[in-house]
This record gives sequence, C-alpha cells and structure tokens, in this order.
Amino acid sequence: MKKILMLAACLFAVSAISAQTQVIAHRGFHAKSGSYDNTISSLKNAQELGVYGSECDVNETADGVLVVIHGIMHGKLNVQKTDYATLYAQALSNGERIPTLDEYLEQAAKNTATKLIIEIKDHSTPEQETRVVKNTIAAVKRHKLQNDVEYIAFRQHVCDEVLKYAPKGTKIAYLNGTLTPEYCKGLGYTGIDYNISTMKKHPEWIKQCHDLGMTVNVWTVNDTAALQWCIDNGVDYITTDNPVEANRLLGK
Repeated sequence: MKKILMLAACLFAVSAISAQTQVIAHRGFHAKSGSYDNTISSLKNAQELGVYGSECDVNETADGVLVVIHGIMHGKLNVQKTDYATLYAQALSNGERIPTLDEYLEQAAKNTATKLIIEIKDHSTPEQETRVVKNTIAAVKRHKLQNDVEYIAFRQHVCDEVLKYAPKGTKIAYLNGTLTPEYCKGLGYTGIDYNISTMKKHPEWIKQCHDLGMTVNVWTVNDTAALQWCIDNGVDYITTDNPVEANRLLGK
C-alpha cells in the first residue's frame, strides 16, 4: 500500500509539472538591453532564458521574401509593398536588420528546447495569404523544425490554410477572440490564443477548452496582477513582454 501511495504521489507531481502554465516571450525576449523585438538577438535571449516559446511575426515583402517583423510599417516603408533590399538597408534602432524567416529559423534550430510560435500576419488577399502560409511551412520543413513550430493567426483563412498544408498534428491557435472554444474545435484548431481582456470576460472558456482537449494562450500579459490571474486560472501559456517576471511568479 505504501508503495502504491508513493507511486500515486509521484504521478501527481509529474502531472502537476506538465500542467503548469508555460511562458512565451512576445516577439522574443527583447526587453533585455541591446535587443529589439522580432530580431535574432531577441530569439537568442528567449532561448537563453529557457522559456517554453518565443513568438514572432511573419510578413511577405513586395518581392516575395518572408521577413520577421511585427507591423507592416518599418519607418515610413510599408513592408508588404517594399522590396527586401530596401528594408534591409534601414537598420533597426539597436543596429540589427530585419531578419528573413530563414535566418530566424536558423537560430531557432540551434536550440529547439524553446518552441517558435509563428504568427502569420494578415495580407491583402486570400491568395497571398495562402502563398505565405505554404512558403512558411516549406521553410520550417527545410530547417527540420516541423515538431518545434506552432502557428497563430488573427485571420481565420490563415488558420484554415495552415491546417490544410501543415503536417497532421501541427498546433494552430486562433487569435482574434471572436470564436468560442467549441467553434474553434469544430474548425480543427488546437487552441485559442486570446487577449487578456477577452479572457477575463470569458474565464469559463478556459475550462471549456480543457474539456475539449484544447490549449489556452493569453496575450499580451505584462503586469504582475494579470500574470498571476492567468496562472491562478490555469491557462496553458502566457505570452508576455515580461518573461522574467512570469518565470518568477511560476517559481522558475
């Protein structure tokens, strides 16, 4: 009986560890001195910090190059309407250049303990979005990172195309906050990734997701009280610009 109780305690401990909320560095860990969001340095920083994941954003330039940058504007240049050479010529504030997706994936492959959470941004037409999805998935395959990359998107069409073209079992979460967990499950998504304000309005969605076998990610959670709310409510992932504080609250 004693051995059975000890075994049960061990299993419970393992279950508790595996179910613990995980941290995703929003656009990498860019709060560190000398870094900038969505750069190679921010990804390296996230990997060195040892967080579960590092989120990044993918846009396509006018000449079809996939680049890692959050917004469509780089200074006065529209990323999606500008060729890559022109974008590359303008350094970011920390001296780095806008990285290509291939460059980002090269760094990701150096430490796959940190997952890469790729957000595919909205583009001007469904046809372009499909192309971006297919080329992103192809790049991930070239770098042999199929098991180390997860996808998120605001556009339902993008999510649907990832499900269509990515390997079976690839994780994909919807960002827009407009669909119920049940609806997302019906579409084939593996999780929801909603803003903290949306989740506070619908905390019941956390349990609903878990009952459906889905994951819950919450963005972008930075202050201590909001981080603690996510932890207390058992979300699976917290996307944050403050991964150090998130780790502290989680005892990591």
